[in-house]
Amino acid sequence: MRLRAALTVGTTPDPRFVGKLVERCAIEPEFFVRDMLTWALTRHPVSLTLPALLREVGSDNARARSQALHTLSKIGDRRAWPVITRALLSDADDHVARTAWRTAVVLVPDGEESALVDVLVTQLGRGGRETQLSLSRALVELGEVIVPALLAATKVSDPSVRAHALATQRLLRDPDTGFEFAIEEAKRVVALGGSGQEG
Repeated sequence: MRLRAALTVGTTPDPRFVGKLVERCAIEPEFFVRDMLTWALTRHPVSLTLPALLREVGSDNARARSQALHTLSKIGDRRAWPVITRALLSDADDHVARTAWRTAVVLVPDGEESALVDVLVTQLGRGGRETQLSLSRALVELGEVIVPALLAATKVSDPSVRAHALATQRLLRDPDTGFEFAIEEAKRVVALGGSGQEG
């Protein structure tokens, strides 16, 4: 029923529903319904949705922050860039941080990529496989600008950071490499005391 309601609102957009859609995103437990809510929001004028979503990014509710970020990534309006702060990119909630990384890559203005990379590399080694893969994918999306920062990260003392940096380098060079393979290979290199830059 909630899925049908979101579909209906998106099919026949009405400015009166924007606030309710944003509110529902913050509490909706079902992924597919949240995704439909996001779609419904993208069908409304950005002039109405953007202010509401920007406010939601500052919410104390992790789901509200995450879903607002996800919706901003779908809208793709770079006026939202200023809300993508260092604090958001290093949010204590892994799901919020992962969404912030993906959104940042979509919204980053030309010329700001290096500054974004500098923040993202501080998250190397964080969390489990899903979180690490999400960060690697975000970095790889930024392209060659990540190379110097990754090289520096392969030389730090923390082995999990070194391994994650090496795995990300591997994905940048060969996008078809599976992350599992890349991270396991990187861990072997680190365990053997290498930097991955040999030969």
